[in-house]
Amino acid sequence: MKTAFRIMTIVAIAGFAGLAGAETVAPDNVMFDGDNAVAKSLTGGAGDAATGRKLFADRKLGNCLACHANADQNDQPFHGEVGPPLDGAADRWSPEELRAILVNSKKVFGEQTIMPSFYRKTNGARTMEKFQDKTILSAEQVEDVLAYLLTLKE
Repeated sequence: MKTAFRIMTIVAIAGFAGLAGAETVAPDNVMFDGDNAVAKSLTGGAGDAATGRKLFADRKLGNCLACHANADQNDQPFHGEVGPPLDGAADRWSPEELRAILVNSKKVFGEQTIMPSFYRKTNGARTMEKFQDKTILSAEQVEDVLAYLLTLKE
C-alpha cells in the first residue's frame, strides 16, 4: 500500500513539474511550418473550448463576432459579415492552420487583410501607441479560441 501511494505521489509531482516546466512561446518565437501552419501549441497544451467560446464573443478581447458569423453564437447580437462564416471551421482548416491564422493572420493572408494578428506585437500602422508591442490575446487565450474553433464542425 505504501509503495503504491509513493508511486502515485511521484507521478503526481512529475505531472505538476511538467506543467510548471511548460513554457509559453513568445510571440517573436512562434515557428511557422511553411506560411500557413503553426504545429506547436503556444502553451505546451490544449486550450479550453468553453473559455474560447467566451473569448470569441468578448467585444473587448477577441471580438471575432465583429467580422464572423457563427451559428453557435446566435445568442450574441451583431454578427459581422466581413470575414467568412466560421460554422464548420474545424472541417475547413487544420488545427495548425487555425493556430497560424489566430497568431499572425498577416503572415497567412498577407499584410492587406483587416483581420488582426492576435499573437503578434505589431498589428499595422494604425495601432494605438498604448497597444504597441503588446499582443491582443495571450498565448493561453489563443489556444482557448483554437479549442473552441475546433468544435465548429459541419
